[in-house]
Amino acid sequence: MKQNLTKSRILNLNQLDLSLSLPNDDYQVQMKEYKNKIRDLTFLAKAKNKPILIVFEGWDAAGKGGAIRRFTSEIDPRLFEVHNISAPNTEEIQHHYLWRFWNRIPKVGHIGIFDRSYYGRVLVERVEGFAKESEWARAYEEIFLFEEQLQSFGTIIVKFWLHISSEEQLKRFEDRKNDPLKRWKLTDEDWRNRDKWHLYEEAANEMFQKTDSPKAPWFLVPANDKYFARVMVLEAVTKRLEEELK
Repeated sequence: MKQNLTKSRILNLNQLDLSLSLPNDDYQVQMKEYKNKIRDLTFLAKAKNKPILIVFEGWDAAGKGGAIRRFTSEIDPRLFEVHNISAPNTEEIQHHYLWRFWNRIPKVGHIGIFDRSYYGRVLVERVEGFAKESEWARAYEEIFLFEEQLQSFGTIIVKFWLHISSEEQLKRFEDRKNDPLKRWKLTDEDWRNRDKWHLYEEAANEMFQKTDSPKAPWFLVPANDKYFARVMVLEAVTKRLEEELK
């Protein structure tokens, strides 16, 4: 039976039900339905000159890449670009932290997808001490205003946090370590970040509270079950596009 996976949004990681799952048969049916809708909606956004910005944040190994691949699989490849965000390079670090993201925002009728994003300012830079408290504390308002300017331009914004348990992350790390084709994805930094799980969780929850808005909503996705997570992402994007393009 098809469920409305996004009917009520939760903005605290501790309140998510990570036991939620989706049977394979339901997954296949719903993925096909949502992919077809998203393909049509992205063509409509193109016709209406509406940019779309989709932000993916979440734990290491939470399935962001897999969700992005399923989301884009039926979209015209000329209409989207995926930006894999890592540490700023030597030029970028000389500018305001939002500069490199202004240079990547989607043009009219196109889709920009951030795998990690400007929210790193209040996540990794906060937790790891790469930004001073005065810098990350003022970033909430800077980001809010940044997204507000994008909205004024007509950009449709959707933001996701893919959430898994610490135990599920450890299992996925071990699977990667033992798989020669996936071992490259695992770094020493990934292991070290596990020691700061609660600090990242605290930073994320504060981020949701201070940067969620009706026009730039956060969707917290229970992702212990990859099928459930992928369908929820596609459902959320579908509904946002239908709301904004009707």
